[in-house]
Amino acid sequence: MARKRIGLMALAAGLFCSLITQTSWAQSSDDWIDIKGKAEGQTLYWNAWGGSERINNYIAWVGTELWNAHGITLKHVKVTDTADVVSRVLAEKTAGKDSGGSVDLVWINGENFASMKKNGLLFGPFTNQLPNYLLVDTENKATTTMDFTIPVDGMEAPWGMAKFNFIYDSARIKSTPKSIADFLEWSEKYPGSYTYPSPPDFLGSTFLKQALLELAADPTILRSKVRKSSTFKEATAPLWAYLDKLHPNLWRGGRQFPVSSAAQQQLLDDGEVNIQLSFNPGSASSLIKSGELSPSVRTFVFEKGTIGNTHFVAIPYNSSSKEAAMVAADFLMSPKAQARKQDPEFWGDDTVLAINKLAASDQKVFADIELGVATLSPQDLGPTLLEPHPSWMEKIEKEWLQRYGQ
Repeated sequence: MARKRIGLMALAAGLFCSLITQTSWAQSSDDWIDIKGKAEGQTLYWNAWGGSERINNYIAWVGTELWNAHGITLKHVKVTDTADVVSRVLAEKTAGKDSGGSVDLVWINGENFASMKKNGLLFGPFTNQLPNYLLVDTENKATTTMDFTIPVDGMEAPWGMAKFNFIYDSARIKSTPKSIADFLEWSEKYPGSYTYPSPPDFLGSTFLKQALLELAADPTILRSKVRKSSTFKEATAPLWAYLDKLHPNLWRGGRQFPVSSAAQQQLLDDGEVNIQLSFNPGSASSLIKSGELSPSVRTFVFEKGTIGNTHFVAIPYNSSSKEAAMVAADFLMSPKAQARKQDPEFWGDDTVLAINKLAASDQKVFADIELGVATLSPQDLGPTLLEPHPSWMEKIEKEWLQRYGQ
């Protein structure tokens, strides 16, 4: 009899929990309908990197989709350094402009997200209100919830996975470096055929982080905030010693660096260098398809892994079009937008979604994507190294400019 009562109580509890869940979903659904209604007719100023024609075209397609489905007017504000956007929002807050801000949505991650979160510049949490967030692979893709060691806490929505890799012209070089240490020896063999963009270009900065992770005596220290200048000096000493040896072997003897990743790509296309940096494993295939690089380019990574992360969109606290921003963020995580983004014909960026959570028809769309001749398989991409805490990058960029800046 006691067992029967316990069973009935468990059943009742289960039904009660189910009722609460259904009610919560209903409330969430009602909230989302309200959000979409308010988003109609809004103008959305999306501040996003504008250094790639292919990415700009993708964002323009997003704008068309948002207009057709929701009557949202998307304005792509092209930026070269997201830190400038953070500074603008901070200046607005300092001036007391707590509504009607100039930025409605920002493409962001890393130190810029950490800065906005620290200074109370973000709206949210909001991802729990987005239907497509339920499809994100938060279980197996840890960087969708941890941004450069900083908890996301629903304050930004993931829309792409990135992994540091190298594009090289296989018609001009046959061997590629296997590690940062090997890169030094390789640069002596092929003098002048490599360079990296000047920080704070994110690819140039990532090369420095990759080097630091491989050269640091204790890489685990990079996961925590830099609290003492002595700690920074000791941990980064191997990096500066390495760069002092590497730079004379670089393009133009390391006396000049390309100002952007786009400029470095042009150097590869012109045959002035043989390697360029990328944070998109499908980039080489995309650039072949678009005719921007030779069909002979291929991709390589280091044997022990390279840095990987997730990039996000966030909504400033004083956005005047928060509803449109949420609708846009939700669309960016939709199977339709993610599949197009993964297709190298349009971008070639890895999805943040869990494919097994998708409808069979959507799974087929992803399965049918041809990744391209220059794209490495997930197995060949090797281990993913986690980003250092953002505070390291801020200090490294400043130190680099003091040492090597023009």
